Amino acid sequence: MPSPLGGPREPAGHGIGRSRGGLTTKIHAAVDRRGRPLAVVVTGGQRNDGAMLEQVLADIRVPRLGAGRSRTRPDAVVADRAYSSGVNRRALARRSITTVIPQKRDEIAARKRRGSLGGRPPGLDVETYKGRNVVERHFTLTKQWRGLATRYDKLAITYRAATVLSACITWSRLLGDMP
Repeated sequence: MPSPLGGPREPAGHGIGRSRGGLTTKIHAAVDRRGRPLAVVVTGGQRNDGAMLEQVLADIRVPRLGAGRSRTRPDAVVADRAYSSGVNRRALARRSITTVIPQKRDEIAARKRRGSLGGRPPGLDVETYKGRNVVERHFTLTKQWRGLATRYDKLAITYRAATVLSACITWSRLLGDMP
């Protein structure tokens, strides 16, 4: 059942931010179909994107307009190849979340090398995958905030606070005209 907010489809993860030492901070985010942030996790720049998928999904809370618990499970996860691991695919399947993630070339080659033992390739809904640019546009909007793009903050908690504040501003702009 889609949420009252348009049904979340989360393209996840992307790194931005710069410190004196170089690119050392990543923002992993889940956004809905309209590019509104649903969850934000900040990690060190060396952290693997794919390893953060479960943590990002665990942070999603979409309140219902009426009575009932908040939604915590998106309809689908639309992500790039960094999230293509079997671990992520199995975790999403356990939660009955549709996976729209292309396979990495080395995964395809390994499956073909195994022949019939390699199994079937996972399906990819190409039309849905075209919507992945929504998360890229979200990060482009986030980069407009100079403090986040240049990573002036020395503490991760301050940087995370800035990302959450940026998300709040995004939501307030989109919800500002509602009664």
